[in-house]
Amino acid sequence: MPRPVSSARWGGVRPVLGALEQLGGGLGTALLAFCLLLWLVVVAVLSLVGVGLLLAPAALRGVRWLADRERARLSRWGPDVLGPGPAPDSWRAALGDAATRRELAWVAGHGTVGLVYDLAGIALPVYAVRDLTYPLYWRALAPETFGSPWWWSVSDWTGAVAVSLLGLGFAALTVGLTPLMARSQRRGVGRLLGPPPGTDLSLRVAELTATRAAALDAHVAELRRIERSLHDGTQNRLVAVTVLLGAARRSMDRDPAAAGELMGRAQDAAEQALAELRSVARGILPPVLVDRGLAGALTGLAASSPVPCTVDVDVPGRCPASVEATAWFVVAEALTNVARHSGASSVRVTARRYGDRLSVTVTDDGHGGAVEGGGSGLAGVRRRVEAHDGVLTLDSPPGGPTTLEVELPCGS
Repeated sequence: MPRPVSSARWGGVRPVLGALEQLGGGLGTALLAFCLLLWLVVVAVLSLVGVGLLLAPAALRGVRWLADRERARLSRWGPDVLGPGPAPDSWRAALGDAATRRELAWVAGHGTVGLVYDLAGIALPVYAVRDLTYPLYWRALAPETFGSPWWWSVSDWTGAVAVSLLGLGFAALTVGLTPLMARSQRRGVGRLLGPPPGTDLSLRVAELTATRAAALDAHVAELRRIERSLHDGTQNRLVAVTVLLGAARRSMDRDPAAAGELMGRAQDAAEQALAELRSVARGILPPVLVDRGLAGALTGLAASSPVPCTVDVDVPGRCPASVEATAWFVVAEALTNVARHSGASSVRVTARRYGDRLSVTVTDDGHGGAVEGGGSGLAGVRRRVEAHDGVLTLDSPPGGPTTLEVELPCGS
């Protein structure tokens, strides 16, 4: 009876299989890092003549996006690799940010040495299997293809066995090197993409706790708004309908004309109640978001804006419903502020998706001077955005223009 394979023997295989899976999975980000590295070189060269400065913000956002993908990927094989949070608002701030500089160094390393590691992690086991099994199929090859894929010709069994011995060497390299390469790759990610030494992670935990508290506060405020709208508006309308219908019933026999007038007033009150209910429902989740997506919803907001508004949306696919609803709310509140306070003659709404982040920008040509508070609703907008761990930036110098930019994580 054969002896069962011990768990200790399989325990020696698992690290190799895990290393091969990690290296093979990293090939995608390594290829992207190589392409991004070439693009960064082009942007740096173009920056010498000024043109590249316009491309630098998008390039740096690409670096943060790719670094976040690598953090998420390697977190599946070990402890979570925590990121630095949202990217800086401008390219000057990004270049002065230590985390961004480490990410640039990681792109340079992962797009070169990391790419070699990942290719080797795929090639070594393939070569090992190909050469180890060469004696099984070399006779089936056409005579002109008898030659080994390496540096000698194979015409007999001696040469075929030599190729299999070479495959044994590749197998030994696979077992010995791939775990070392995987650990080296992970150490590089931990050093360059993880928090810097001495970072107090409690600050990041406190930040996340604050954003979750803001999410709860925004939820409670929304529930209070809905309750207030239903209590002060719809409920009063329905009470009026009940009173009018009761009066009409009592007047039916003695004064049919008055009863008809009362029923007409009751119908008007019921229609107003339905309109208010539809308004409350649209405030919770606009149906147009479900039916037409973010592009259609923003186009609808622009069409109803008192100030002429143009919309430019490039958001492939769909974002999570809560992110789309927040983006819609941001634009709706911004357009309301433009109409009430800015004195603008035109406004532009731009929405772009960069990897796993959605960027929404509202720019008007008004007199500027916008600040949070003072009844502008921007404080509520900031709470909603920060509840998603997003970033809100307001630039409104006196004399204008005013630019409100929001970045929201929306998944990869």
